[in-house]
Amino acid sequence: MINKIVNYSACLIGLFPAVLTAQIKPVVTGRECPNVILVLTDDQGIGGLSCHGNPYLKTPCLDRFYEESIRMTDFHVSPMSTPTRSAIITGRYPIRNGAWATFKGRDIISRNSRTIAEVFRDNGYSTALFGKWHLGDNYPSRPTDCGFEYAVQHRSGGVGELSDYWGNNYFDDTYWVNNEPHSFKGYCTDVWFQEAEKFITRQKESEKPFFIYLSTNAPHGPHYVAEQYSAPYKLLQDKGILKDAGFYGQIANLDKNFGKLDNFLKKNGLDENTIVIFMTDNGAAMADNTWVYGYRGAKGSRLEGGHRVPFFIRSPKGGLEGGKDISAMVAHVDLLPTLSALCGIGISDEDKLDGIDFSPVLQHKGKLPQGRTVFIHHRQDSKPPYDVKESCILKDNWRLLDGDKLYNLSNDKLQQKNIAASNPQLVKELLEENKEFVKQTKQLAEYRNFIPVVAGSPEQKVVVLTIQHAIGEDGGLWKAEQVAEGIKNRNNGYAIEFATTGTYHISLARWPRECQGEIHGVPERNPKSWYSYKEIKPEKAVIELDGRKYSREINANMKEVCFEVKMKQGTSFLKADFVENGQPFGAYYIYIEGV
Repeated sequence: MINKIVNYSACLIGLFPAVLTAQIKPVVTGRECPNVILVLTDDQGIGGLSCHGNPYLKTPCLDRFYEESIRMTDFHVSPMSTPTRSAIITGRYPIRNGAWATFKGRDIISRNSRTIAEVFRDNGYSTALFGKWHLGDNYPSRPTDCGFEYAVQHRSGGVGELSDYWGNNYFDDTYWVNNEPHSFKGYCTDVWFQEAEKFITRQKESEKPFFIYLSTNAPHGPHYVAEQYSAPYKLLQDKGILKDAGFYGQIANLDKNFGKLDNFLKKNGLDENTIVIFMTDNGAAMADNTWVYGYRGAKGSRLEGGHRVPFFIRSPKGGLEGGKDISAMVAHVDLLPTLSALCGIGISDEDKLDGIDFSPVLQHKGKLPQGRTVFIHHRQDSKPPYDVKESCILKDNWRLLDGDKLYNLSNDKLQQKNIAASNPQLVKELLEENKEFVKQTKQLAEYRNFIPVVAGSPEQKVVVLTIQHAIGEDGGLWKAEQVAEGIKNRNNGYAIEFATTGTYHISLARWPRECQGEIHGVPERNPKSWYSYKEIKPEKAVIELDGRKYSREINANMKEVCFEVKMKQGTSFLKADFVENGQPFGAYYIYIEGV
């Protein structure tokens, strides 16, 4: 294990050792254990369902599941994608697991805690992920490094982003199967569900139960979907009632796929002993023109609509059925302990979870601790979230935003009446709880340090870094179209752990290797004729490691600039730039390989 920590003063954060695992003895095995399927959709929000009163959308399959399920009506997540996913996977708050943003090095999961997949795998389950991960594209933070034995996924935050396979656009794409690229036919959401069904079919004859994390990229934008799904909403878009018919079409497609999966389980006699969960990752991205279930707020907001989401759970054999509402306040960090309990899996004290087990409430065997407080600290940046600013502290029906705006949802669902001045004692108590929570959090390495990718490991021959995840003070690039058009960005930093002392090749490229082109030119291929290519003419490439700077001129016909460097085992901070007309900007693609 590498323990060296190097500070990066610009962000006042260091580097965190990448791998820390614990061996836990399995405690349950066998077919009598329930299967688990967790379906998580992207940017759908609490109002993206007709069973939640959406006046335009039709979701008959999810409506039927709603009627058959127990609904946790006060379920909370983070206001953005990665932090919600990191909390689900680790049972720890994003501010404590290191993955609190969607870019700038803060969308990588720490390996200092067991994941939900490792918990189930270590207890006799077959584990699989289908769809979106967004917690790291390199070792040791890929799905297969984090307990998933089988993974079919796109990379980074969405299909077609610049870290994803070049040319992906939701239809007939190339996705990664256990970290190797494979071509698929069909629409992305259809692929995720179809591959999940294939996995279940392979598991049927096995004595092992399965845990499936089916995490769709839809209805995240861009809102591409077959016209048959968006057409019913096109007239409403034309009238200005809806902003994007594609958003609704994506949900309609999701609904159809969910219904097909449910029918598949029933047809194969698996529905009775399978825990099925439907939820979304944050508020709706299209909340400016959609129903928010009577609340205010959208994706990214600390208002209720930004983090309160649907949570439906059904398990007939486990007694979880019947169309019942439970109003207890629970959160994303609670899933790991709750699902573990429902499946008879013990949790080690060493896991240090933030979540609580709410299975007694689901099974009508008990109540949750009174006065439970849930914390949201949201900051879309590489720097740690603020202590109080941009926070939301939740207790019962109270919501304290930014430390000075207090709302009581029991009579103010729209959060329009700030009653902080008339409730000073409650505000003080909530702030004291938050102060202690933050104080404990600041002792953790995940809060203080960047979580590095590991180069030179036999687990991954070539590390691939992209400007989408670069650390710096600029805004973000995330679209492949932005790379194609040569849009420049000043972010250029990456936390790296070199697994062994030795020689490494660090190569800077304008284009990804799956669609190579000259740095001063454009690729010969334009997959699906999708991109508008533009040339740029940087004169040189520059990298910096541990205070050492290396520079090379870029010549005509060069596709990559390769630097050969000798590195000691340990952590470091890499900066990688192209320079054009004397102005540096982050290299788009960086490849690191041990020699």
